[in-house]
Amino acid sequence: MITLPTIIPALDLIDGSVVRLHQGDYEQKRDYGNDPLLRLQDYEKQGAKLLHLVDLTGAKDPKARQISLIQTLINAVQVPIQVGGGIRIEKDVQALLSAGAARVVIGSTAIKQPELVKQWFTKYGEERLVLALDVRINADGEKHVAIHGWQEDSNQTLEQVIDDYLPFGLKHVLCTDISKDGTLSGSNVKLYQQISQKYPQIAFQASGGIGQLSDVKALKDSGVAGVIVGRALLEEKFTVQEAISCWQKG
Repeated sequence: MITLPTIIPALDLIDGSVVRLHQGDYEQKRDYGNDPLLRLQDYEKQGAKLLHLVDLTGAKDPKARQISLIQTLINAVQVPIQVGGGIRIEKDVQALLSAGAARVVIGSTAIKQPELVKQWFTKYGEERLVLALDVRINADGEKHVAIHGWQEDSNQTLEQVIDDYLPFGLKHVLCTDISKDGTLSGSNVKLYQQISQKYPQIAFQASGGIGQLSDVKALKDSGVAGVIVGRALLEEKFTVQEAISCWQKG
């Protein structure tokens, strides 16, 4: 069983290396070395109770999915790992669950093929699936979900997607404010307060913009169940241990 609330350290992987894309752009890639295993073990040692992996190679080319690497990483730590990255067909879900993933994170496919993904909820259960919903917020405050690496607007709002999946047991939603992602400029606290109040039954994971400990602290009373932290850890803005301590103390 995964303990929440929690700090969720995240790694994005391309061909075995730890990277960060700026605003989802493969052309704007920063490399942080080829030691994902050591990083995950270090995060676990510091007290992380859940880890998050994104297979960017697999997201770009499903035939090149890094399943054997992911399995190695999962086997090397004791804590659960959720994994995403261009999940398009049930075989992808099965492969990751078979590799030991605690949960599979599903993005664009949940918007493009909702009937298919609803079948997965029925088959695998609400604890094994996370919907990753990336939003662009317009001047009127409408939260439009973007898909395909943020290249396309789905013409659906965050609330419409959540309402559509609630009857199928939706429980875990990883929500990213696209304008904040990879910027280290702070999180959109107001967004998470709004959606956590509207959907108290959903365990929201806040993602995007965490740059310092005060950003973690700002989310503490927002209602989110967890906070994804990626680039800030890679750039040693703070440690996992410090983030957990900050979250617990408030």
